[in-house]
Amino acid sequence: MILDTLAGSGRHLALHPRFARAFAFLHETDLLALAPGRHAVQGEDIFAIIEHCAGRTRAEARLESHRRHIDIQLVLEGVDEMGWKPLAECVKPIGDFDAARDIRFYDDAPSSWVATPAGAYCIFFPDDAHAPLVSGGMIRKVVMKVAV
Repeated sequence: MILDTLAGSGRHLALHPRFARAFAFLHETDLLALAPGRHAVQGEDIFAIIEHCAGRTRAEARLESHRRHIDIQLVLEGVDEMGWKPLAECVKPIGDFDAARDIRFYDDAPSSWVATPAGAYCIFFPDDAHAPLVSGGMIRKVVMKVAV
């Protein structure tokens, strides 16, 4: 897991060959003008999901993981207090992996919580379980899905 501000994204471009395109989209697009939902960037290799919703409580949040995608979760408005735990330490899966949605949920508690303000992002790799959208208010964010 990585936490940084959008201004510092250049430090992470070398971590994955598709990160340059994903971060270019974040820097060059008027993200607040995009409607909630999925937006194509580079086919199935990179796409953006805009979310605008009320936050949930820590108790309501469930850890999740993905096998085929890396998440770059950039907060646009509000604060998203995201839970995190190494996937290898998750021992309470909820159901099977959903291949169509590339997601599995867990009933484990996060090891830590990261208050991510507007202008900051978290990168979650396939070995990072994460519990997003925790807030006492509204959250607007973009989740870049980058194929592994």
